[in-house]
Amino acid sequence: MDSTTFFTLSITAVATLGVIVRPWSVPEYVWAVLGAAALLVAGLMPWRAALAAAGRGADVYPFLAGMMLLAAAARREGLFDWLAAHAVRAARGSARRLFLIVYALGALTTIFLSNDATAVVLTPAVHAAATAARVAPLPYLLICAFVANAASFVLPISNPANLVIFGAQMPPLLQWLALFTLPSLAAILTTFVMLRWTQRHALGQAVQEGIEGAPLSATGRCVGAAIAATGVALLVASAFDRPLGPPTFLCGVAATLAVLLIGRRSPWPVLRDVAWGVLPLVAGLFILVDAVERTGVLHPLAAWLGEAAASAPRQTTLVSGVAVALISNLMNNLPAGLLAATIGQSVELPLRVTAGLAIGVDLGPNLSITGSLATILWLIALRREGLSIAAWQFLKLGILVMPPALLAALLMLALSPF
Repeated sequence: MDSTTFFTLSITAVATLGVIVRPWSVPEYVWAVLGAAALLVAGLMPWRAALAAAGRGADVYPFLAGMMLLAAAARREGLFDWLAAHAVRAARGSARRLFLIVYALGALTTIFLSNDATAVVLTPAVHAAATAARVAPLPYLLICAFVANAASFVLPISNPANLVIFGAQMPPLLQWLALFTLPSLAAILTTFVMLRWTQRHALGQAVQEGIEGAPLSATGRCVGAAIAATGVALLVASAFDRPLGPPTFLCGVAATLAVLLIGRRSPWPVLRDVAWGVLPLVAGLFILVDAVERTGVLHPLAAWLGEAAASAPRQTTLVSGVAVALISNLMNNLPAGLLAATIGQSVELPLRVTAGLAIGVDLGPNLSITGSLATILWLIALRREGLSIAAWQFLKLGILVMPPALLAALLMLALSPF
């Protein structure tokens, strides 16, 4: 290994560790940006290449910005409180029923709006529901983190990482459903069973009944309509193989403008509620991954994967899916997905093996607290509500929940006839 490769990998490792551990409570995006800057200052990456790498996220940035604008507007206009009151009434005093309702809502939100939407949009609503029900919020908030990854390969739009991993090899929707329906059901159901079992003691609490929610305001209805329109727009964009970022951003901006104009309000409170640091975090991660690609260390791995997939595709599906799942927890699934995409697109892989990589990238991050971008967004949403969860606390839960769901999904995929 030459010195350039050594220092590139070292800087990338330190920056990635900073994102995961957050030493001294320094925000995640600071570490990613510092790592990218260190590569440029040390001359390990040309600035033009860094700009091109950051540009690979051109569809991700407007997508995230649009979702965060929708969440900020919905929170301020009482949409989450309104939904919370309905969810609590539907639970009819049962914590177990409320848990099931929240899980179903999380799965549907992930499927049709993406796992990032579940983390950004649903988390405040679930916190509001738990507050209204007068129960400990964490068992229900955990659903938003776990189902966001468990249901993220039902449709291509359920996780933007799917679009990155498959690239030009993206199968038609019917073929996607044939490939992923059984693995998705296995992941969603297994995650529910394990999460429900781990939270069984907390679900013995009585749920407050007789909640009377205030009627939804005109501005709240505007935001709700914008969220529904976003789901439709994402489905249409996916069907026609169009970028997901622009329609999501336009829906977020339209909802924000409608709220401001109807309510005659200042834009600053809404803009302050948006976690803008997520955008430089993504840009920094793109640059770090591109730097690793440029060292050439991935070439032997790509060659091995191609040979293994040609000789034993089913076994390779299982092994590669588990491997990328573990890697996603070591370096976050966004860079892991980019690396998997680079490897998968540099050699000709069977569709089943690429699907296994996608499942590992999507579902594997349920092991650790910073395994996925969606979970980081969930953490930010928790902090906004004045809550937190320790990395070790999440890991103890993830060890029980993630491996059974991952193995169930990969086995369904490996044994399917497609």
